Amino acid sequence: MKPLSRTALCLLCLLWIAGPGLGAQDFWFDEGEDSAAEAGISGGASGGRPGVKITGELAGELLIFPHELGGGRAAGAEWGNAAAAKLNFDAQAPNAEAILHFNISPRTIEDLTASGGLPRTPLLIDELYLRAFLGPVTLETGLRKLAWGRADSSGPLDVTNPLDYTDLTVTELMDRKIARPMIRASVPLGGTSKLEGVFIPSFQGHRYSLDQGGRWFPTAIASDRGVDMVKGIASRIGDPLLATAIGNYQVDHFEDLLPGNTRGLEYAQGGLRFTTTVGPSDIGAQYYSGYLFRPSLVIEGASAFIDLVNSNPGAIKAAYTADPDYIKNTLKPSMRYTRYHQIGVDYTQAAAGFTLRGELAANITGDLSGDDGGVYNPSLAWSAGFDRDLFGFTFFVEADESVRLLDRRVNRNPALDTEALSPLTNTALTAQISRSFFQDRLEIKFALLWNIEAGDLYLMPSLVYTMGDLQAKLSGGIFTGKAGGELSQYRNNGYIKTVLVYSF
Repeated sequence: MKPLSRTALCLLCLLWIAGPGLGAQDFWFDEGEDSAAEAGISGGASGGRPGVKITGELAGELLIFPHELGGGRAAGAEWGNAAAAKLNFDAQAPNAEAILHFNISPRTIEDLTASGGLPRTPLLIDELYLRAFLGPVTLETGLRKLAWGRADSSGPLDVTNPLDYTDLTVTELMDRKIARPMIRASVPLGGTSKLEGVFIPSFQGHRYSLDQGGRWFPTAIASDRGVDMVKGIASRIGDPLLATAIGNYQVDHFEDLLPGNTRGLEYAQGGLRFTTTVGPSDIGAQYYSGYLFRPSLVIEGASAFIDLVNSNPGAIKAAYTADPDYIKNTLKPSMRYTRYHQIGVDYTQAAAGFTLRGELAANITGDLSGDDGGVYNPSLAWSAGFDRDLFGFTFFVEADESVRLLDRRVNRNPALDTEALSPLTNTALTAQISRSFFQDRLEIKFALLWNIEAGDLYLMPSLVYTMGDLQAKLSGGIFTGKAGGELSQYRNNGYIKTVLVYSF
């Protein structure tokens, strides 16, 4: 079934579910986005009749990229999400609830129709799932976004949903999350304790722009220093054409290097999460078995190829001249996802006007000897942060760090070890300060993301004015810092964004 056909079928199913309620005019409009169950309401519409809550947004957006203005470059300004809409249907009955949320924009529709056969969730569907109340058990099934852990940003325990990095002007975490098919069950254990289980039958990694030379093309992954290292070694042959062919193969065919099918049960994931309250603290513990969202580079033939370059480079040149596919068939580069098991704990507590939160996780991969260059090493990860209202300002600060363990490198050559040139630690600091004026009608906010090891920054100022159901937003993004970092690579992509939003 084609993607558009699947979407049409989903809409028909929704109308069939909502039909009785709509026929009786049993629907309402609400600015809130939380479902009845999330708000603590266990039933549906009164009188046992199903009801439909319809909420959403209509927005127009203009993006300006100052570095691209002038010189006749029309791309300097674009209507990124002109006439975009969020449309949410929540159909409720006494023992069940159906949730269907759409993000409708030129970008998400284009993604739906041009998926290229990749096993991924179309971004048009924000969430689509059924929630059933079976006595004390709440069961959910469908396309869902979850938020595990306590971190306000993407902490180490938030492991169920990949993120979309194809447009870095989207800064809200839940907007960047990609819904995944899953089964989720939760049961109260008395008092404030709850046990939650989730099963995800397939896998999808983070989504990156694969358009080489495009605005958000990630050089940290797609240029692959491993292939570049092989290219440098091959340049000893003195044949520029051969060296270029080696260096460009992986970049030109990046999408082809990803696993072709991650829908099988070998890619199934799942976990358990327990939460409770002890005195003034909310605490949690979880176990999860899944795959790391970022792929690793594997060049199976790199070692033999390097040996041949050193011993008989003429043979490589002769073989390549006879067969242009010789390099591809010899190096055999590919991207793999690393299976891991996570054990983690978290807590949050209000004290002295602060809201404190923290997470700690151990990520255990199959590379327990530290000698498998195609698998990410085990690691420890932690997150700590707070928010505080002071002198009319709201402050939020959070630090996230991962520490690689068992670092017995295969080789300093990244063609042999996917982590060869990466630092042992990866630390990020997220901070935000905001203040409201004129009875909360005007909000001024300044946020930043700082990658400490790379020394690069993402600065995000914004101004929001609210007039009832209408909001006018002016925001910007500045990428700066040392060249070569994952953020500073976009230093020419600084932007100014204006958005007008009507919520209903």
